[in-house]
Amino acid sequence: MPFDAFSPDLLTFLRELGARNDRDWFAARKPAYEAHYKQAGEAFADAMAVELGRISAPPVTSKQMRIFRDVRFSKDKTPYNTWLRILFTPARGAPWFFGLDADGVTLGTGVFELKKEPLQTLRDRMAGPDGEALEVLLTEAQADGLRVSEPELKRVPAGFAADHPRAEMLRRKSLTVWTDHPPEFATAPDLVSRAMAEYRRLVPIRDWLG
Repeated sequence: MPFDAFSPDLLTFLRELGARNDRDWFAARKPAYEAHYKQAGEAFADAMAVELGRISAPPVTSKQMRIFRDVRFSKDKTPYNTWLRILFTPARGAPWFFGLDADGVTLGTGVFELKKEPLQTLRDRMAGPDGEALEVLLTEAQADGLRVSEPELKRVPAGFAADHPRAEMLRRKSLTVWTDHPPEFATAPDLVSRAMAEYRRLVPIRDWLG
């Protein structure tokens, strides 16, 4: 049966999990987890991977993050994540992200915490003529209601003038862009088509990233 939307029961599950994050509670609701979280998430991921292959290099692979937390080295010993997250990775270019929790839905794309050489390449592009085009794209994205990640650094990195016209851009170690929605976005009919409409809004910045 084609995937249409997540069940409202998933939102109930996530809200209650946030309030009762313990193994006894989870064990009693294992059927809800299997049906509304795990299986529905997999069906959505499969459907989205096909569609995202139409706007980014196929094949697009999907990975649904585990609900079970690794608490071995964490002070927070609550056993479960209270969100559903999926990473979509095209054959090339920036990945796509989908997140759902009790507070809302986020869809995004971009690059996180780049290592030394890719980060230097990104900054060189930002400082050069390509950066002018990105500046326009970021301004348009924010005017369109998209959320752009904030620069991580307080100062312009070494090798670039502190008063560079794109100094704010150069203070980035990553660049992501997001579209945010209420949680009910995930339970309304035809989620795949509506999600694709949102991802298409992110294409210009993703294309700039290459």
